[in-house]
Amino acid sequence: MVNFAYVIAGSEATGGAGIQTDLKTFQELDVYGLGALTCIVSFDPKNQWGHRFVPVDPQVIKDQIEAAVALHELSTVKIGMLGTPATIDAVAESLTTQPWKNIVLDPVLICKGQEPGAALDTDTALREKILPLATVVTPNHFEAKTLAGMDEINNVDDLIEAAKRIHAQGPSYVIAKGGAELPGEFAVDVLYDGTEVTIFSEPKVGEERVSGAGCTFAAAITAELAKGSDITTAVAVAKNLVTQGIKDRVESNAPFASIWQRA
Repeated sequence: MVNFAYVIAGSEATGGAGIQTDLKTFQELDVYGLGALTCIVSFDPKNQWGHRFVPVDPQVIKDQIEAAVALHELSTVKIGMLGTPATIDAVAESLTTQPWKNIVLDPVLICKGQEPGAALDTDTALREKILPLATVVTPNHFEAKTLAGMDEINNVDDLIEAAKRIHAQGPSYVIAKGGAELPGEFAVDVLYDGTEVTIFSEPKVGEERVSGAGCTFAAAITAELAKGSDITTAVAVAKNLVTQGIKDRVESNAPFASIWQRA
């Protein structure tokens, strides 16, 4: 039996994040992955490794999704970087053309390199059009603050409060990630299902964020859900995979390392 996982996300040209990372994660977890490109992001080595962002035409995004859902029986999808209101509209419209058992949203709220006004429009559209469709949402520290409307998240109790506030906006499950941002020796994430809080904790691997960790985490949850795992098992597998991937990270000429998925 083949388990399929679908991803709608951007290409990150170095292979350290984005749809490249998603597909590598699916493969590592024995899931057949396929996806639609929403944008192309290229780091600019001549400008402090900033982001160069090129959106894919919305009709091309729709065409990609139409082809994939016609080809295979797909029930589990991960949503990554969308980047513009037009892209969000196209993806939201395409998602409603068939039922999905699992929609995992990695809420990339800010597209680096966008003007502040454009970024705000994108954030608003994402929350209005995509968040209500999600069954699982995996915000990082910054995204959790933004979605929850909180000024600060300084400890695990704050992280739990953020997860509860985001859950009230519609998703069945919220995994709020503390990562390297919370003080202390442990990287703590919390899962809230509307009733219970489950805490996942592993010793930190350094204090610096590693490129692709968030993509890998959400993709691993997607892969496990596609195989029929329950949400707690899916998050546990994702947490372990990301922790090992950070330990095995790949250094580069950029001022950051990239995660390496090795289950």
